[in-house]
Amino acid sequence: MAATLPVKISFSLPDGWQAAPPEEVGTPNVAFVALHPASIDNGFTANITISGEMRNDSATMSQIADEAVPRLEQAGTVRVLKKAEIGTPDIPGLTDSPGIVQNLVLSTTLRGEPVDLCQSQVYLGMEDVRNPAQRAVIEIVLTAKPNQLDELIGDYKEFLRTVEPAGETPA
Repeated sequence: MAATLPVKISFSLPDGWQAAPPEEVGTPNVAFVALHPASIDNGFTANITISGEMRNDSATMSQIADEAVPRLEQAGTVRVLKKAEIGTPDIPGLTDSPGIVQNLVLSTTLRGEPVDLCQSQVYLGMEDVRNPAQRAVIEIVLTAKPNQLDELIGDYKEFLRTVEPAGETPA
């Protein structure tokens, strides 16, 4: 069963992307998966995943992004290429505090063959207004092969600009 997000968000997929059930594409620990079928390359399809969790620790967004590295190292060698703070104009409406974007390369195997996978990870925090010691952290990740990245990074940025809290309708 797919994971759930700690807060409701809304977003729009760019043309050419399709939602897929996380458990059916081998990612049961995420809440949402979008595939780019036109990008299939030797059995790998570029994808965007969304996951999240509630946190009640004092970890910075940068430290939370660092936590992804040992998790990914279980599958292969990880090289962090860039990590930077992003401001709210990049992702309007989702958070009042800066997020983190982290770009990395995972050298792993796919069907027994060596492969490099590029990831652009965005981490966003939303403070719980009822309990400021607690916050939701949303992780939005584009995973693509290096030869797919140039074509798809624009779609990923377009997608990120649409992410916002889901409106609650007053009762």
